[in-house]
Amino acid sequence: MNLVEITADKFDLTIDLIYFTAHNFTNKPVYKSDKCLIHKDAITPLKNAIKLAGSLGYKLKIFDAFRPSDAQWVLWRHTPDPDFLADPRIGSPHSRGVAVDLTLINIKGEELDMGTGFDEFTEESHHGYTNISRSSQINRYILLGIMTASGWDCYKNEWWHYQLFDSKRYPLLDSQSSNIGIIDQKV
Repeated sequence: MNLVEITADKFDLTIDLIYFTAHNFTNKPVYKSDKCLIHKDAITPLKNAIKLAGSLGYKLKIFDAFRPSDAQWVLWRHTPDPDFLADPRIGSPHSRGVAVDLTLINIKGEELDMGTGFDEFTEESHHGYTNISRSSQINRYILLGIMTASGWDCYKNEWWHYQLFDSKRYPLLDSQSSNIGIIDQKV
């Protein structure tokens, strides 16, 4: 298995796996485990991003990382919107272990205002969207700069989503191969 567990203490970041809770767009927990996993190839870019964020007085806060393919199906059945969710038949970079959804937090542990919430599936969540406050635009650009300078590629429709370049070269993984488990949902 090429997945590595990310913990807050080992990586000096904050983890709030949204799909482990009901505080997500399905309004139900999706994951049975709160383990945050990413592919081993994403470790160095993640460490680089942590270091760059720290040099600016920020920390990363991860909302999602590896997402088993069967969890992708749960999300897709709820909201089959290809602008914001990868069709599970094609596969998501999350289901390959090479994507993270995240934001920046300040020294008080408060999330920076990004103009929209995480998983807000609207045009306002797109990179480059300018009809948000100037400070939100700056915060998005800071996150974008940190992540791209650290070796991550962005997804144009979601300010929070970053993935390794050429992510499709990695195989899709399901909950059995990761021991994460998903809550069996009929959405």
